[in-house]
Amino acid sequence: MVNIENLLNIDNLLNFTNDIFQKKEIKTLLQEVSEVAQYLWDRGWAERNAGNLSIRVTELFTDKELERLSTYPFLPLAKTYPELAHQLFLVSAAGSRMRNMAKQPAANVCFVFVNESGTAYHIICHPGEEPLVKPSSELPAHLCIQQMLLQKRSSEKVVLHAHVLELIALTQLPEFTSEATLNSLLWGMHPETIMFVPKGVGFIPYTLPGTEKIARATLTGLESHQVVLWEKHGCMAVGNTLSGAFETIDILAKSAKIYFLCKSAGAEPQGLSPDQLREIKEHYKG
Repeated sequence: MVNIENLLNIDNLLNFTNDIFQKKEIKTLLQEVSEVAQYLWDRGWAERNAGNLSIRVTELFTDKELERLSTYPFLPLAKTYPELAHQLFLVSAAGSRMRNMAKQPAANVCFVFVNESGTAYHIICHPGEEPLVKPSSELPAHLCIQQMLLQKRSSEKVVLHAHVLELIALTQLPEFTSEATLNSLLWGMHPETIMFVPKGVGFIPYTLPGTEKIARATLTGLESHQVVLWEKHGCMAVGNTLSGAFETIDILAKSAKIYFLCKSAGAEPQGLSPDQLREIKEHYKG
């Protein structure tokens, strides 16, 4: 016997799914996703299916709109995220390529809606996408970081992971495998680095990717930094916008590139002096 209520729920969900992707603010956001994905691909920072992102978009929807999602089937989460109850996120799709995301952002992302107890989530993908698009395998790490940002009442709502060549190369050098030496170098290569990344970067010694250990270390690092570098792997950044998160790692990559350009020319880079760095921090602290 056909359950009329279930049919109405499915029809309502399909209508809402279409509404989400047609929403003006989401179309604008997807254009930004497209542009940043292209930047990552062009820079060589997202080979194959490397790189992923999440953006908290809850504030773009009314409570009434979000309530339409509360009656649908949810997938269980491995752990509970109480701060993420009724939060909605745009997340890169599992296996997606940044080169494809740049051309067709809607087909390479999905939305994740967390239930009222923070124990399960519902996936919303672009209408007509078969099979169902699933969120990045790094979803648990993204949710942990997003929860930490909400707990801190931070304005940052974006998490971006990329394999930034220049920063990976830097962590291949034994002398730059600590936060102190890394930040001294990165700040010293260009004034804008300390201006826009005043808290410096966190550093995580090599840890097996995709594990709970690296997730915990990343969470700790991002509590006091905008960016965390994973030794010989890549980086993860947070920001108020996706473009802002990209720009932060772009600035850091430029500093690393300046260092390597000097070294390739056979010169030892002088770097900004401690007094010059203090002067910059004092001038721009407001």
